Amino acid sequence: MVGGLPRMDVPRAQPVPWAEEEDPRTVRVPVEPGKRVLGDLVLPRPASGLVLFAHGSGSGRLSPSNRNVAAVLHRARMATLLLDLLTEEEAAEDEETRVHRFNIRLLTGRLLYSLAWARREGSLRALPIGLYGASTGGAAVLRAGAAEPSWVGAIVLRGARTDLTPVEALERVQAPTLLLVGERDSPILEVNRQALGHLPSSSVLSIVPRATHLFEEPGALSEVGRRSRDWFLRHLQTFPQRTEPERGPTAAARSRTVGPGVNLV
Repeated sequence: MVGGLPRMDVPRAQPVPWAEEEDPRTVRVPVEPGKRVLGDLVLPRPASGLVLFAHGSGSGRLSPSNRNVAAVLHRARMATLLLDLLTEEEAAEDEETRVHRFNIRLLTGRLLYSLAWARREGSLRALPIGLYGASTGGAAVLRAGAAEPSWVGAIVLRGARTDLTPVEALERVQAPTLLLVGERDSPILEVNRQALGHLPSSSVLSIVPRATHLFEEPGALSEVGRRSRDWFLRHLQTFPQRTEPERGPTAAARSRTVGPGVNLV
């Protein structure tokens, strides 16, 4: 049990193939000096925005559920970057020890570096950016959105562990946030209701009927994809595009990533 809620690990996923026309490529994103994480980038041309995906505990960029949601975004001409927030060595260690998967401070830092990379990458830097987070990845998304609010135009969270984000961080988030929770996922539904009161007034708690935490029920994940697509289309269209390169997370953001570090295993 973590933070009063049951541990919700996800079995190791098998990759879901992209459609041929989606033209994916694997990129290595620099994070701390000497370290890189893997990401799967799909860039429709033209693209209307870019969504970075942060995965839940024990999962990664090959998560079938997140890849299926990403495919819905591709059909709406949105680029996606599905990230492994751990290096390959860290992921192997975590598979044995679970030492990293609840280190939200570490995951947040990796997401901030990935955001900075996307903002200076030539083919991506003009695109408005949204963030999508699942389970513990949702906590990292909220902390990143609080650390660099001017970088993020919209947020979608699926079954997010919002209880792992301090209230002071929630109150610094500026991006309109969609909280997607299964109707039958009672513990997560309660903590998301509590978080909603600290998020921007444009934020919405959206309950998916009959769904549980992993959204494995027929039609549940398709509904997540549709609601996510509509949210990003609505809010990224009005978010300022940027053309200048970025140098990385600001010193202030690095010093407050975000709130006290947690390492809940």
